[in-house]
Amino acid sequence: MLNKTMRTALYPGTFDPVTNGHLDIISRAAGLVDKLYVGVATNIGKGPLFPLAERVELVRAETDAIAARTGTMIEVIEFSSLLIECAREVGAQMIMRGLRAVSDFDYEFQMAGMNYRLNHEIETVFLMASETHQFISSRFVKEIAQLGGDISSFVPPLTLARTLARVRGNLE
Repeated sequence: MLNKTMRTALYPGTFDPVTNGHLDIISRAAGLVDKLYVGVATNIGKGPLFPLAERVELVRAETDAIAARTGTMIEVIEFSSLLIECAREVGAQMIMRGLRAVSDFDYEFQMAGMNYRLNHEIETVFLMASETHQFISSRFVKEIAQLGGDISSFVPPLTLARTLARVRGNLE
């Protein structure tokens, strides 16, 4: 069980694929907490490019350096429950969410309100995407890759290789 004074957060997403924008938020969130859970959501409704186990593996591989650099414990988990329930289960006092643009805010504001209503002891904390990452979305990364475009500036090297292999049909 975690120490009550330990600041623990959950950063959820589908991470399909994990982008440099996600890693920027994870890195910045790691500077604010003692333990950060990165929750990889099942969310088959979005039609993921990568199966859940591979998304978890990629996020874990891409966040190891952040944990080493910041000294923050980062644990990558999968979840298929309500976000607020997952946060409660891991002992998180806050849910970290990244905002890229005003269009994200409306949805995130509603989600934060619903989550607070479900459990008022867990706060939602918003981090603005860095200016160099504000336009990056997993959906666009997948579309660009599937159409043969260069995604190397949007994702880290391991994720780049796996994404290109998957869209070229070299992975099952």
